[in-house]
Amino acid sequence: MFEADAASRALGIELTLLGPGTAQVRMAVGPDMVNGHGIAHGGFVFALADTAFACACNSHGPVTVAAAAEVAFILAVREGDVLTADAQERVVFGRSGIYDVTVRRGAQVVAEFRGRSRQTKRVEDR
Repeated sequence: MFEADAASRALGIELTLLGPGTAQVRMAVGPDMVNGHGIAHGGFVFALADTAFACACNSHGPVTVAAAAEVAFILAVREGDVLTADAQERVVFGRSGIYDVTVRRGAQVVAEFRGRSRQTKRVEDR
């Protein structure tokens, strides 16, 4: 799935680890990702976490999409920061799942993300 993700590639996101229900991705914050306050736009931090979430929930094989997600921004992120997002499956029930993603700059937690997934069942949803 990640190989076909043009949006994540355009942001410079790299997949660094993939396992059953888990994934890690990395991204460097570029000058075009900074808002008027001189900090990374939250949408880019969210996109990084969402990519880790997508990789983790699709690691089992069936096509799986986001049903909902939320993020808590903990610390400001700046141009030049290298962020790592670690996704971990918490529970899968039926075609649904819950995943937590921690976004870090080095050892510092900068954001926490929780996503709810849903496996598709129709070919046209793929």
